[in-house]
Amino acid sequence: MSAGNRTALVTGAGRGIGRAAAIRLAEAGFDVAVHYGHSLEGALETAELCRAKGVQAVTVQADIADSREIDRMFDEVTEKLGTLTVLVNNAGITKDGLILRMKEEDFLSVIDTNLFGSFLCMKKAAKLMLRAKYGRIINVSSIVGLRGNAGQVNYAASKAGVIGMTKSLAKELAAKNITVNAVAPGMIATEMTKQLPDSVYAEMEAGIPAGRIGTAEDVAEAIAFFASEGASYVTGQVLAIDGGMAV
Repeated sequence: MSAGNRTALVTGAGRGIGRAAAIRLAEAGFDVAVHYGHSLEGALETAELCRAKGVQAVTVQADIADSREIDRMFDEVTEKLGTLTVLVNNAGITKDGLILRMKEEDFLSVIDTNLFGSFLCMKKAAKLMLRAKYGRIINVSSIVGLRGNAGQVNYAASKAGVIGMTKSLAKELAAKNITVNAVAPGMIATEMTKQLPDSVYAEMEAGIPAGRIGTAEDVAEAIAFFASEGASYVTGQVLAIDGGMAV
């Protein structure tokens, strides 16, 4: 690892999978940059939870789909924490709806954040990692990107695109000691799923071979593996964290 540095940037880390990933990486000894788009309060809480693991943690704000803000954010991270070792592209949004009712701006905004935003972060991270001759990029896709889902053509397109970028960039960077992988979470317990009616929640749970809804920590464990030294010969892979839904 270049210069012995261990610094991770996790986008959308104010809650959910992003928060769990940040904390798990902190447990593994990484200093963590906690990105947020709008909710500073959530990011501050995540950063404090990371510091409790004995590492440095800072919060950084940026519009994930704005290249100038991405440049500023990465400069801020390297200034405060040093050379970037790990990027976790987690930030994303949903604007669901059946296609005949979906507004064009709702399609484009999801693509801008989930797909274009991931591209911008990967491009900036790749430049830094090539200079350091080391890096780990982990993209958060979705089981929807593999299987599709009614009412989510925009989200599915963005997450399928993330998978395509993951595989392509992995081939570009494999010889440079930089790996690029993705996780594809299935049904994960989040603030959104907790608001579902009990009957709907139970129906979804019954359709999962493992017999339970996943947790953000389940996903974070896979992210931590891809970020580790032990995953140095693993690149271009998409790991479904879904309790067997994709089987």
